[in-house]
Amino acid sequence: MAENAQPTIAEQAQDVASKLATSVADTLNFGEKAPKEDVDRSGLPILYIDEKAGSDETGSGAELSPFSTPLKAYQSIKPTIENDSNPTQNVILMIRKSDSVERNEWIELSTSGKKKLVKNISGWRKSQAKLLAEGEKLQKDKLEKDEKERKRREEAKNIILVDDESKESKKTKIYAVPELVGSRVRIQGWVHRFRPQKTNYFLVVRDGTAMLQCILTGDCIKTLDALDLTTESTVELVGTIEKVKQGQTAPGGVELLVDYWKILGKAPGGSDAFEGRLQQDTDASIRADLRHLELRGETATSVMRVRALLLRAFRDAFHKRRITEVTPPCMVQTSVEGGSTLFEFDYYGAPAYLTQSSQLYLETVLPSLGDVYCIQESFRAEKSLTRRHLSEYTHLEAELVFIKFKDLLDHLEDMICDVVEILLNDPVSSEIIKTLNPDFQPPSRPFMRMDYRDAITYLNENGITKEDGSEHVVGDDIAEAAERKMTDQINRPIMLIHFPKLLKAFYMQPLESAPDFTESVDVLLPNVGEVVGGSMRITDYDTLMAAYKREGIPSDPYYWFTDQRKYGTTEHGGYGLGVERFLAWLLNRWTVRECSLYPRWMGRATP
Repeated sequence: MAENAQPTIAEQAQDVASKLATSVADTLNFGEKAPKEDVDRSGLPILYIDEKAGSDETGSGAELSPFSTPLKAYQSIKPTIENDSNPTQNVILMIRKSDSVERNEWIELSTSGKKKLVKNISGWRKSQAKLLAEGEKLQKDKLEKDEKERKRREEAKNIILVDDESKESKKTKIYAVPELVGSRVRIQGWVHRFRPQKTNYFLVVRDGTAMLQCILTGDCIKTLDALDLTTESTVELVGTIEKVKQGQTAPGGVELLVDYWKILGKAPGGSDAFEGRLQQDTDASIRADLRHLELRGETATSVMRVRALLLRAFRDAFHKRRITEVTPPCMVQTSVEGGSTLFEFDYYGAPAYLTQSSQLYLETVLPSLGDVYCIQESFRAEKSLTRRHLSEYTHLEAELVFIKFKDLLDHLEDMICDVVEILLNDPVSSEIIKTLNPDFQPPSRPFMRMDYRDAITYLNENGITKEDGSEHVVGDDIAEAAERKMTDQINRPIMLIHFPKLLKAFYMQPLESAPDFTESVDVLLPNVGEVVGGSMRITDYDTLMAAYKREGIPSDPYYWFTDQRKYGTTEHGGYGLGVERFLAWLLNRWTVRECSLYPRWMGRATP
């Protein structure tokens, strides 16, 4: 070693360990050959150790807060190595053994206890020395890595890619690139997946229309942008579209050979990297907080894409039947399903509510537009946290005029089957359905039609009880769990019809043959339960007025609805379909929360 050179930490550690070994060897005869101490110990601090009741984590060494081991007590005085051979020369260690008969009697650490303490100190010092040595190596490795990265970045600054404007490039969306094989294109998107290799970077980039594999080589992987690239960064890439080689796969069967690219918006790396924010086992509440990031995932994206195609399919099916779309208000001053689930707010000094259903408004335009429908949000302030309930949901509602109850049931069956057929014939939605719900089978016609009273019989015959364990009786509002269990057992769509009047809304038409029951229907689908609720509507003025009175509803605020029975009344009926529930059935989602862009439920209205 040079004359003025400083020893490394590892060398210092080795020296310490050597000296300590000698010191410990000398001390192992402590109490046998060591001379008797002739020192005044009256002023030394006293530390207490209780093997059973003490704590090395929370103890302070006081009599009422003892440590549990002598080593921890010794460490608490921050000793020097010179004291290790005689650890009690600067402190008095009082101990209470776990097997002591007199639990309140403290005795000073014995000679054998001191020998054991010296051995423990030796092990502790060696581990400290090892950590010091490892720390120096880690520090050295870090410095070398930092220096290597600094040089790499300096070199990268000199690699400048040129966007050669003399070379023609067609700006396009990714969905169109399979038709542009051999062309030079320009795309922009987000880095969905990123796999760097020594000579190539493989990127899967998405732009919301599709995904594309992009290959970077040569100078393209030597730039500063290449060093800074992270998942979810926004990029622009220019290059030639080629078919993937035989035996290889890529989205769309093509890939982009990049000759120019740049980062448009860099996403963070390290502890804040996108891939670290959401994992398979991430808590549901955190996933809800990070919904804006979860929506970038393949499953959430697929669900939202099918949701859009589902709404389009329903609109196409309505259009084919010459049913007109309307847009009723969401701020109302009357209720449809009862007051307990209303969201109330102040509307210029008067009470108003978020709508539970647009049905009443749809009925008012039957005389002018004929059959109508709407697709918009409804709001229910139900204090329910089941997997099929939302406080805000997309409500697809329709009202049909000049129909009988059978016509309503046939229409529902036809609409559901037609929409499923449209989605299964669409290449995008069919592929997603196959991926997320590989066992899905389109419903066969006719749907099972089950009277409410027969359902009560079925539940009792199949041992499906109420929550309290008792059997169902006619008049019971069949609970969600029982309803779903019955539907899953039958394992096919069920049209549950003719519910008791007292269980349903005031406007539902009573059965002629049994006035205490209604011309009503719930469509139940396996794994979800109720997806559609509908009925024929009361057409007679006096019957409707009696319904208001029975339910304790003042009729005056409903004058505009009641007038439909004064000015040319006729038979009509309608229904409401929960889009999120329908989607959960179609894609086999555990909860409807997965089927809403930003789901709202009790206690959750963010982000």
